[in-house]
Amino acid sequence: MEQSELVRAFEALAHESRLAVFRLLIPAGPDGLTAGTIGERLGLPANNLSFHLGRLVAARLIRGRRQGRHLYYAVEYGRLSGLVGFLADDCCAAVPEGCLPDCPSVPSMSGQKGRPARGCL
Repeated sequence: MEQSELVRAFEALAHESRLAVFRLLIPAGPDGLTAGTIGERLGLPANNLSFHLGRLVAARLIRGRRQGRHLYYAVEYGRLSGLVGFLADDCCAAVPEGCLPDCPSVPSMSGQKGRPARGCL
């Protein structure tokens, strides 16, 4: 992900309601949840929910699809992975001989995506 995309994604998540929607959708899987279900579970009125879903869609963190009369929303898992990877990318860069405590990955020498380190996830 480009830095501007990362900033847009983190900005979209920097609101209590949007973060709650995103966290609710993560375990829902690729089928996602209907807008009505999201609103019910989080206690958000339809107009507020619509605004927050729009912000998450614009940041490409979730996607929406229409199925009949219902709108379903699901997480863009590749984007989620990109956010997590960005946060953990340099976790062990200062200690190339081993992983820092609780660090999820070690960056590879070629600059490719990190691999699990000894004693880490």
